[in-house]
Amino acid sequence: MRAAVTGRGVMIVLVIAAFLLGIAAQRGGLIDSIVKYRGDIAFLTRQHMQLVAISGGLAIAIGVPLGLWLSRPVMRRAAESIMQALNLGSTIPTLAVLALAMSLLGIGVVPAIFGLWAASLLPIVRNTYAGMLGVPGYLVEAANGMGMRPTQILQAVEVPNALFVIFAGIRTALAINVGTAPLAFLIGGGGLGELIFTGIDLNEPGMMLAGAIPTALLAVLVDFLVGVLAFWVVPRGVNPLR
Repeated sequence: MRAAVTGRGVMIVLVIAAFLLGIAAQRGGLIDSIVKYRGDIAFLTRQHMQLVAISGGLAIAIGVPLGLWLSRPVMRRAAESIMQALNLGSTIPTLAVLALAMSLLGIGVVPAIFGLWAASLLPIVRNTYAGMLGVPGYLVEAANGMGMRPTQILQAVEVPNALFVIFAGIRTALAINVGTAPLAFLIGGGGLGELIFTGIDLNEPGMMLAGAIPTALLAVLVDFLVGVLAFWVVPRGVNPLR
């Protein structure tokens, strides 16, 4: 009850702060300087969402099965080494990953998608692996005692119990993806980074914010939508939010 009250209070403070910032921006003419880029915002937002959808979808499609595979008993010895290698890969700056993608694949959308995919992959693999290892052993033993096959145990016992942690990794990965996607502009990938970096180069705060604000709103929206999906998809018995 106290946590709910605290959360409601924080939300009220954030809403009031956003309202006051909006008034200050309106009086300073900043909103008008942002609105004049509304055509560019709409076009580049679609590009941005396409980059996120394709690269994030590929990261989910590869990261979840990879995490499941690493969690199998036959892979336990090699799994830690592979996870350490992935952790080392996460220390490489995202801009360097995009530069590597550009050197391998050239300039354009394809290297941008590859770089964003690489930046989004680790949280999904790590959380899938950790979620599977966190499934209580007695549940697996009980399923074995009932005569269930390994595939049945994976589908009916392990994955449902690890699903909440898996979704947490997906939420983190997609938030990183949305926030990193502006860098795709630097290698010809398009997106809202065009407004952000052009605004920085031209010392135009309105242009820069015309790209930065939609990017931040997209990150919040994507995180919210994935959270809603997780709320309804994760079974009630293993979902602490229900």
